[in-house]
Amino acid sequence: MALAGVWALAGKDAPDLGLVLIAGAAGAAYAARQVRFPKALQRDPGPDPSTQQALERAEAQVSVLLDAGPDPLLVISGREPDDLSTLRIERANAAARSLFRITGPPALLVSALRDPEVLSAVDEALFGGVEARCAFTSGAAQERSFQVLARPLSVQDDALSRAVLVFRDETDQRRAERTRADFLANASHELRTPLASLSGFIETLSGHAREDREAQDRFLGIMRNQAERMGRLIDDLLSLSRIELNEHVAPRGQTDLALAAADVVDALGPQAKVRGVGLEATLPAAGEAVICGDRDQIVQVIQNLTDNALKYAPPGSAAKVEVRPNVSREASQVPVLEDAARLTLVSPDALPPTFMMIRVRDEGPGMDREHLPRLAERFYRVEGQKSGERPGTGLGLSIVKHIVNRHHGVLTVESAPGRGTVFTVLLPASLTVTEVSQS
Repeated sequence: MALAGVWALAGKDAPDLGLVLIAGAAGAAYAARQVRFPKALQRDPGPDPSTQQALERAEAQVSVLLDAGPDPLLVISGREPDDLSTLRIERANAAARSLFRITGPPALLVSALRDPEVLSAVDEALFGGVEARCAFTSGAAQERSFQVLARPLSVQDDALSRAVLVFRDETDQRRAERTRADFLANASHELRTPLASLSGFIETLSGHAREDREAQDRFLGIMRNQAERMGRLIDDLLSLSRIELNEHVAPRGQTDLALAAADVVDALGPQAKVRGVGLEATLPAAGEAVICGDRDQIVQVIQNLTDNALKYAPPGSAAKVEVRPNVSREASQVPVLEDAARLTLVSPDALPPTFMMIRVRDEGPGMDREHLPRLAERFYRVEGQKSGERPGTGLGLSIVKHIVNRHHGVLTVESAPGRGTVFTVLLPASLTVTEVSQS
């Protein structure tokens, strides 16, 4: 039975069954690899071919079984306690090779994993002969949370001690808990102001302004704006929560960036006209800038950045949207605004040689360097730019950041006071993870 089936039978409330069976399979795999022939056979020129083939088939079957498991698994060997240089990875299933970016055993453990708690659990299992558990969070851009089980293996045929490490992915559970807490905290904080405003106007309209028609019209307009702001805030909070929950899940499908940008420009054209701001688009031909990605989320990135540009662009100026295919890593580093502050807000663990680029530029007031690191924080706004004429929730750039991170992309910002702001998004054409040898 594949390990995925084992987990399904075990259920979420009984993880130990799956862990025990995985550990047993790892031990069986190691035992199969370490079978020794009887002395009578050892004096022969070589082992019996049929026996050797049977062992190879058993080894292949165990490898398939372990690779089918959804959770990363490592078999570790060590020679001396507290000596990290002797800890080696003897086996790694497909999930472990992907998580730790190793091309395959043998490999030095500390070249792939340096978490002190995990290394301590390995030491206890190897040299203390006891089971150990701990929590582990990957330090990658796509952060994941795991429960780790270290269990000693009883197969000993040399001076080495061995243990199996199983990493049970609890990312979804941890993200759900954090998202619920963040949503409640943000909603309660940000809704308090418009609710207080509505309450105050209702009290006024119920009192001395009851017969004042002019005051009623003015107050009702303000109340409508506050209610609309609360609606936008709730929509953005829900959208951000959904994006964060799936941020570690690679997107599927293909998206043509040129067509996505064209849709956004068409949708925001009337808004730009009302504001007296030009909206210029420089797009490649359809099919030249296609990426692996979630189309709805990519459209949201372009729309949020373009909407931001329109809010801050002064009348008579222009907001510019550009999509460029096959941009080299070197070309992507060339600044747009000379002598302006520049900062990377999001970057993946490994950069591909070429990108598909989305760039949105405005000719607005710009920002000082000190504001750039906080731009993608929830509800952050640059001091002096909180005009009521530029309504927003303060979540747009945070949403952009998490979507770009999910797509293993790069998000940079350039800005200078009085010279406008440029946001650049670089997206890989594919989401293939480059494996790094850890020998």
